[in-house]
Amino acid sequence: MAIVFKPLFVLPLFFLSSYAQLWLRPDAYVLLNKKKILGPHELFNDPFGDALDYKRKKITDDFGTAPLSDFEKPSVLPNYVGLPNEPKGRWELVTVNSGVSAMHAILLPRVNKVLMYDATIWKKSEIRLPTGHCRLLNQTTGEKDCYCHSVLFDVATTALTPLQLHTDTWCSSGGLSVDGNLVGTGGFQGGANTVRYLETCKGCNWREFPTALADRRWYSTQAELPDGGFIVVGGREAFSYEYIPREGDSNAKSYFFDFLKKTSDRDENNLYPFVHLSTDGNLFIFANNRAVLLNPKSNKVVREFPALPGGHRSYPATGMSALLPIKLHSKNNDVIPAEVLVCGGSGHKDAYTQASRDIFYTALQDCGRIRITDKKPVWKREIMPSPRVMGDMVILPTGDILMLNGAKRGCSGWGFAREPNLAPAIYYPKAKLGNRFKQLKASIIPRMYHSSSVVLPDGKVLVAGSNTNNGYVYNAMFPTELRVEKFSPPYLDPSVAVHRPVIVTDKAPEKISYDETFQLQIKSTAVKVEKKDIKVTMYAPAFTTHGVSMNQRLLDLGLEDVIAENAFLGIHTITVVSPPSGKVAPPGYYMLFVVHQGVPSVSTWVQIK
Repeated sequence: MAIVFKPLFVLPLFFLSSYAQLWLRPDAYVLLNKKKILGPHELFNDPFGDALDYKRKKITDDFGTAPLSDFEKPSVLPNYVGLPNEPKGRWELVTVNSGVSAMHAILLPRVNKVLMYDATIWKKSEIRLPTGHCRLLNQTTGEKDCYCHSVLFDVATTALTPLQLHTDTWCSSGGLSVDGNLVGTGGFQGGANTVRYLETCKGCNWREFPTALADRRWYSTQAELPDGGFIVVGGREAFSYEYIPREGDSNAKSYFFDFLKKTSDRDENNLYPFVHLSTDGNLFIFANNRAVLLNPKSNKVVREFPALPGGHRSYPATGMSALLPIKLHSKNNDVIPAEVLVCGGSGHKDAYTQASRDIFYTALQDCGRIRITDKKPVWKREIMPSPRVMGDMVILPTGDILMLNGAKRGCSGWGFAREPNLAPAIYYPKAKLGNRFKQLKASIIPRMYHSSSVVLPDGKVLVAGSNTNNGYVYNAMFPTELRVEKFSPPYLDPSVAVHRPVIVTDKAPEKISYDETFQLQIKSTAVKVEKKDIKVTMYAPAFTTHGVSMNQRLLDLGLEDVIAENAFLGIHTITVVSPPSGKVAPPGYYMLFVVHQGVPSVSTWVQIK
């Protein structure tokens, strides 16, 4: 399909204060719809400007990341580069046209297709809906939008399947249901109160319910609960949360959440809060630089955590966060440890405001790590190889953390960042302090605002998106990006291929229950396969948007035994214990990996409920 290049004109830049006042009005959505005016975070600087302008502007108060204290410093000097011949990963370009800008992305179970979508507001993309399928915009004038704004991307063939959206998904949220179908929430204008459903069956399309949510959810976060239900937290001027109702129903009211009001500031650095389900069934909710633990049954805050020093981590300061892999055993203690990692962001709470004035602060370079199940949890800080804002944080099948995309200066917003951070970094949670980070091979494609990343069944990471412009713009500083790449982490280097196991698919379970023993078989060409070198992991696919990986989770399962069934053929049977409850592993579909000496197999899909 040919790509059509059509530059868009830059919209007039309005004053931030007038936008903020307009947004606070109770009838804001009516006015925004009528006047086509956007909120303060949808202003943009000069997307046609100079990508190196930050080098000529002296920033006197750009303090960046504060130095580590003597207590926090590692005993050995960090070596972010690693050994000279150490694998650094590999990039491959898989297509030049994703059809739509991948603002949101998630891998769908069973079909192994990545769902990508952006927003209907632009009424433009690089793929059209099938003939005769258009969205009616104005009943009086008959104006229609015949462009597609969501696609299924076939991982194996790169083929695109167009899907039709009717409500605006701009800056929305999502997750997978127990049956592996997408449940999406919120967006802009008429999409803000919407709940959407998309099944993976052939020919299925979106089902949309525009009045399902009580509050407008724009820049909100959706998280799965132990029973498979969902909570939606926050959003623009939405100091509340609510639970997604049954399909077709509507919420009468939401739950006021004072924590979000207290963490808001002039630049609203508490949007898209980080929400992680802890192993005790409570929700760890992080906004700006603070965090609490919310009990979803009592709807009460049961714990307040110490503030994370150094700066601001939520959108538009936009750091990254992940719940670190949960280590399980055959028999688990009552308290299963859970740790959260938060990295990057901005040291300045006015980074957005300053970016509108061509002042691009250096992004934060530090991380905070906290064990949220401890009686007296404390943040422990570390330093990344480079500053990063708007990055993605994905959990690899091995349990290591990959950080990629984003920029080294500025913040989220149209044209509000400079100096792309092209080099991924890998974080080894179990390594000693000082040896946890390694910088990997850089891409040549800037992935700025509105980028996304998806872990694939073969252990590669799909990387797409980047659009820091109002619409599809190709002659800007950072053009709308439709190219899709795959990144192969170091564990896929040919030098370690001998360690890669193969799951015997007809000997792997498709469904498991909680706290049960199950078996699977692998085939390996390695000379020896020992229990100490094997681990079995379950990965819950993340819904990725705006640097937030919603519902991402990896379980390192309890291993009972590894037995050689046929040494000549290299076949081994592995006996594993499933997660103990929905608190630890919410019901649904997971990718099941076998990792041998740090090298993961291609996964199979397993459903737990």
